[in-house]
Amino acid sequence: MKFRPILLSIISLTLAAGAGWYIYQSLRGSDTSTTADAPSSPPPAVQTVNGETVVIVSPQAQRAGHIEVTPLPVVTSQSGISAYATVIDLQPLFDLRSRLASARADVDTFSAQAASSRTQYQGSRTLYADDRNVSLKSLQAAQSTMQSDDAKLQSAKVTLNGIDGAMRQQFGDALANAAAEPVSKLFQRLQSGQSVVLRVTLPASSGVAPPERITVEVSDGRAVPAQKLSASPLADPAVQGSPWLYVADMALPANLRTSARVPTSNQAVSELLIPETAVVWYGGQTWAYVRTAPGRFTRRYVPTASEGDHGFVVTSGFHAGDPIVTQGAQLLLSEELKPQGIATACKDPPECDD
Repeated sequence: MKFRPILLSIISLTLAAGAGWYIYQSLRGSDTSTTADAPSSPPPAVQTVNGETVVIVSPQAQRAGHIEVTPLPVVTSQSGISAYATVIDLQPLFDLRSRLASARADVDTFSAQAASSRTQYQGSRTLYADDRNVSLKSLQAAQSTMQSDDAKLQSAKVTLNGIDGAMRQQFGDALANAAAEPVSKLFQRLQSGQSVVLRVTLPASSGVAPPERITVEVSDGRAVPAQKLSASPLADPAVQGSPWLYVADMALPANLRTSARVPTSNQAVSELLIPETAVVWYGGQTWAYVRTAPGRFTRRYVPTASEGDHGFVVTSGFHAGDPIVTQGAQLLLSEELKPQGIATACKDPPECDD
């Protein structure tokens, strides 16, 4: 009977030890399974393939870095040159037009007076010749009035021609003709400020005939079309070349200096446009990343001379439809330049606190 409690104690200890071992093995297996099932994302790597440096980024890393690509678009443009442009102050033109209208009114008034006095003189002369039905003094007075009105009319015409000539010498034939018209849509747009006139100086060495349409660059980066008016009778003293007048439908302050894009050929050229968001700077040069394969990105050179209004225009080094990196290019550059073979994970927790 004394051995029965001892036997029961031994059996209880054995069962407890077995249960503990079972629980330990179960927990260990669960941890091992969880660790094995956890997805791992390999860090970005850099390789050299066919002389090009390739950054390899996993899909998980691409999503985490918000790396986005866009097919490289093809744009159509014309070859051209840049020219200086100045917005002309049109207030003198408006003043001359007012004087022109007044001079025209004087010509009309004196024309009517001269015609009336000439008719009166001819009547008086007829009556005088018909047995002196009017006195010689009346005939002479009618003749004097006619001559005075003719002189006034001639003076008014000289003034009118002088104002018209001043407008043509300062603003060219196209603007002078518009100012001379009673109703001109062009002049109405100019007076209301909806349009401006620019003096565009074409480089003398270019040998380019002034095209009918050009584009003018404005402060917000837009290119506004402009229509040719006529040759400019006045030149810009600060710029050498051939001056021409163009009108553009936009509001700009007078005497503003800007630039114009003058096409030199009617033939369109197909080019590739790399967005500004895709360009990164490294080593004093501009680059862009292209996805050459799933998860593989290559950096390629972009000439700075090809920079335009909306990006960089290139004709070589890239192909139409290339998946260009438009977001996350700086991250790829950082990964490419990161020293390779150096562990970045912290293995010793106390060191992570430093």
